[in-house]
Amino acid sequence: MGAEETPPAHQPVLYHEVLEAFSPQPGARYLDGTVGLGGHAHGLLHACSPNGQLVGLDVDPQALELAAQRLAEFGSRVILHHGSYGQLAQHLAAVGWEAVDGVLLDLGASSLQFDRPERGFSFQKEGPLDMRFDPSYPLTAADLVNDWPEADLADVLFRYGEEPRSRRIARAIVRARPLHSTVQLAEVVAKAAGGRRSGIHPATRSFQALRIAVNRELETLEAALPQAVAALKPGGRLALISFHSLEDRTVKLFFRQESRDCICPPEQLVCTCGHKASIKEITRRPIRPTPQEVDANPRARSARLRVAEKILGD
Repeated sequence: MGAEETPPAHQPVLYHEVLEAFSPQPGARYLDGTVGLGGHAHGLLHACSPNGQLVGLDVDPQALELAAQRLAEFGSRVILHHGSYGQLAQHLAAVGWEAVDGVLLDLGASSLQFDRPERGFSFQKEGPLDMRFDPSYPLTAADLVNDWPEADLADVLFRYGEEPRSRRIARAIVRARPLHSTVQLAEVVAKAAGGRRSGIHPATRSFQALRIAVNRELETLEAALPQAVAALKPGGRLALISFHSLEDRTVKLFFRQESRDCICPPEQLVCTCGHKASIKEITRRPIRPTPQEVDANPRARSARLRVAEKILGD
């Protein structure tokens, strides 16, 4: 990034760290699997001028519309698709790209989704129990809250929200049915969970869990990781920004496994798996936002960036 460049407005999290991880060069090709409002994509396209290209994916049609406006200056150098990074190989094939120099995934919900009450992501704003990234998804948060058995609901809250009071909260939700709004649900959860813990609102974990379940976020991430590595050129890089421990753990374990030549159990003396490393970890520990970034954007405080590089096989 040239010294004369100023980052675009509404700067995304870890903006400079992402650009440094990729070190974009003219003519490079990138896939942004969660293009959102186009902040990271803008920086990558600017840095790989004059002829670098980027494919941007997003399941949220509102985000794609805004990204198209923001990235219009790059013309045919940017291609935007409505779709999931869980099918990133399919989208690259559709544009005729066999390999890319970098893949970026900025996981979780965006400011666009949190800040629009009608999307139903925030417990601080009155809105419907929706929480879908893509409005065409068949399942909403209202379906989970009002229709799922209590035991299944408790499992979701515990697995995806790491909520220690999951059973108590699920019981309270079932007793309060039907629930129609975010504020209504937040009040039920807060009453069942008790006061604030670790400085966070008592409904935070439950809302996270419902959102992850509605959008099948962890399943999509697990499907995307091997596709992303396969799509990289040797020397290409994969960068992932996560916002909670479940995402980060999934990425960390995948990176650790795929950076080893053998994944046999430790007690096995002779390798029989035949596994060969496909990547090397660039960041053994995740990169975190600076205090200055967190001050400017409190939502960045939980962001973690991990980077890996594709290596040549035997």
